[in-house]
Amino acid sequence: MRLLIRWAALAISFWVATALVPGIEVTGGPVTYLWVALIFGLLNVTLGSLLKLLTLPAVILTLGLFLIVVNAAILMLVSQWSDKFEVNGFWSAVFASIIISVVTSVLSSIGRSSTNRFTS
Repeated sequence: MRLLIRWAALAISFWVATALVPGIEVTGGPVTYLWVALIFGLLNVTLGSLLKLLTLPAVILTLGLFLIVVNAAILMLVSQWSDKFEVNGFWSAVFASIIISVVTSVLSSIGRSSTNRFTS
């Protein structure tokens, strides 16, 4: 259940990013956003973990801000893998990465608090 909530939160955060950041486009409806979120999540778990480990010194020196660059790189990779998701430039990816991180965190915390209310 928690995985589905996080997946939906990630899809919604992609929708918010496409609405707010010029240069980020998703062609399609809700299923496309879920597909893009799935690709991003899988790449983030596999390749993202490796990139975070390899860039650990930069992450430490920037107090974690370099993770935004790592997420932006993964976003650009997702745009290469999906023909329905397009990122036009590095800075669009950086701004989208920030928005996706913030929106996903907020929605996941809301989802956690609502599921805790129903299970306790």
